[in-house]
Amino acid sequence: MTTEFRQFDVAIIGLGPTGATLANLLGQAGISVLVLEREPEAFHLPRAVHFDDEVMRTFQAIGIADELERVTRLNVGMRFVDPAGNILLEWPRPAERTGQGWHSSYRMHQPDLETILRKRLATLSSVTVLNRRDAFAIDQDRDGAVLRYEDMQRGRVERVRARYVVGCDGARSLVRRYIETGMEDLGFHERWLVVDLLLRREKPELGDWSLQHCDPRRPSTYVRGPRNRRRWELTVLPDEDSTEIARPENVWPLLARWLSPDDAEIERTAVYVFHSLIAQEWRAGRLFLAGDSAHQTPPFMGQGMCAGIRDAANLSWKLIRALRQGHDEALLDSYQSERIDNARSFIATAVRLGGLINTKDPQAMLSAAFPRAEGGARMASIYPPLGKGLGCDDHPGLFGQPRFADGRWLDDVVGGGFALVVEDALWNSLDPELAIAARRVAHIAPMSVLQDGHAHLAAVAARAVILRPDRYIWGKAQEAAGLARILRPLQALSSPAALVAG
Repeated sequence: MTTEFRQFDVAIIGLGPTGATLANLLGQAGISVLVLEREPEAFHLPRAVHFDDEVMRTFQAIGIADELERVTRLNVGMRFVDPAGNILLEWPRPAERTGQGWHSSYRMHQPDLETILRKRLATLSSVTVLNRRDAFAIDQDRDGAVLRYEDMQRGRVERVRARYVVGCDGARSLVRRYIETGMEDLGFHERWLVVDLLLRREKPELGDWSLQHCDPRRPSTYVRGPRNRRRWELTVLPDEDSTEIARPENVWPLLARWLSPDDAEIERTAVYVFHSLIAQEWRAGRLFLAGDSAHQTPPFMGQGMCAGIRDAANLSWKLIRALRQGHDEALLDSYQSERIDNARSFIATAVRLGGLINTKDPQAMLSAAFPRAEGGARMASIYPPLGKGLGCDDHPGLFGQPRFADGRWLDDVVGGGFALVVEDALWNSLDPELAIAARRVAHIAPMSVLQDGHAHLAAVAARAVILRPDRYIWGKAQEAAGLARILRPLQALSSPAALVAG
């Protein structure tokens, strides 16, 4: 093996939310991480504006959830309305916390999130972040890869070696080019003008609900952000020029039905082409894709960034295990097999919603896209299971987050390892030798130490549940024999010592 270059366990290309989340999850486990970022600092203008309870749970694992919650706004929901203002489809977001322990929908200012993620990274001694570094070549072998990048500050080419490389480098991913994958196209490609504004004064008539205006003349979206931030997204018509329509003098007439230049200042305008694409291969040897490099979605569900955070949560613990206990092809292959169907579910739903907002006959489209909907329909948050991968269930689902008797959340107690949530009687009936082995591979959480464990078990029709580090279900059991069945393969996979830094 070549040893002339500086060595890292994992190299991440790109320090957006996905790359920063992955670096945090790896770094707090003591993994040596190099992050290469082309830009000198985080982008200071708005981009993503939403994340959900599952994603907040990942931020909780990093230790930033409470700080982040203070700079967000709870989202009350979304409505699809016709040109007359009649509600076609309603997606309310409950005010109470969900079973995940957090609220179902948050509105954010992405620079706030990136600042908090980077501040946390700066506390991790095993993570090295290099800005103004432009990666341009990857030479892979069976044990890792050598990355070549330009130090744009000094005009020098440098090389480093990493055992794994993750491309969190966006839609034009360098890593994806080296993987040489094609893209699955779900058929949505449209130009939209995104306008971010700062209100000069209160405009309560705009409301708190996000609104999708299903107007065939020009479909549009309104989003309330935190503090005085507001966003409109408007379809760019075929004969309109992308540069011209984004000029302020052309933007204000498009917003005239809602507000005037006296009401707000334009912070940013940009024309995007919204796509619905999924990479066919997310891994080649030691190279991986995550975030927009692996998938791109229309924005109508607010799940673009969320999908990347889910990628990071899934991939991080598998890389940790592979680094601590040895390279494991099946384990690493499970990253794509589990994540791709989950991502596709969100993208396909967003495409259907995009069809509704663009149609000239919204009622007909509503019936076609959401067959059970009649009239003013309601939509609920979805939690798609993973595709086939690890564990004893073919399609693992996400488990909720109980509280311990002292008020602490499950994830805060368990950390980055496996957990067994189990009824006391079932745990006590387990063979003593197997119980000892179980303690070596999982944190044991019987009902007697939990406030609401029974409700969470009942929600998945089980008396015992083994949870993976990403809080998806490894396996469920109703009796001692079933519990033994799902524990045995876990013993061969991992242990807390292998997954959590000492």
